[in-house]
Amino acid sequence: MKSILLLFTATILLSTTFVYAQESEYKNDDFKINEVSVTHEAELGITVWEISVDGTAGNTTPTKIGQLDGAPVLGYVFPTNLKPTDVGFNQTEGIVALALTSHPDFDDTPLWDENNDKVYNNDGVIWHPHWVILHEDKRVAGGLSVKQFKKADKTVVLPPTNPGMPMYMDSPGYPVTTKRNTIKVIVPDYRMNNRTDFKYDGVTAFMKVNTSNENLPMLGVYEVYSVASGDLSLPYNLKK
Repeated sequence: MKSILLLFTATILLSTTFVYAQESEYKNDDFKINEVSVTHEAELGITVWEISVDGTAGNTTPTKIGQLDGAPVLGYVFPTNLKPTDVGFNQTEGIVALALTSHPDFDDTPLWDENNDKVYNNDGVIWHPHWVILHEDKRVAGGLSVKQFKKADKTVVLPPTNPGMPMYMDSPGYPVTTKRNTIKVIVPDYRMNNRTDFKYDGVTAFMKVNTSNENLPMLGVYEVYSVASGDLSLPYNLKK
């Protein structure tokens, strides 16, 4: 994992010197991080994950393009040093991250009705959480993508709440709220192996879906907007 973090750090530094042209139209203060925190509420058996920004958290969402291929995805992401097995995956190389995402062109939370309209496949634009495993991917400007696998691979283990895609992704259904400059998500302790000793960071990013080009990842990171630590060193510990 250290090598992946070093790669991502280098990519971020290159991006800040404009080696990569801006990929998206969404870079603004709504994604400029000023604080990240994860607080453990022992009496409730939960952790509260928060990213605060200079603008209004969650106010900017992607523009719908009307198809899955090329669909834009925006994310407030918490890279961690949790193990894949802590959140229900098999052990595999990569960075376990909790990503809060919005994408109006598709819905990948088939078990959850985030807008409470009794329709379960129409609320992808509502900010919602995913556990993902990120790995190095030099094919995209952000240097990372969600790790994929072949459907026939019997060694792959996914949580039962996964959305059915051939990627290390889960749709756990944790509640996400946005208020003023902060986006928050609540995670029960038992849903991450009761771990309260992990380290983390905060990232905002632009991603895209690909279903037509075998030379590109299914979900890649194309632009990094902000990194809480500045260097993706995962320096932060849980607050008690």
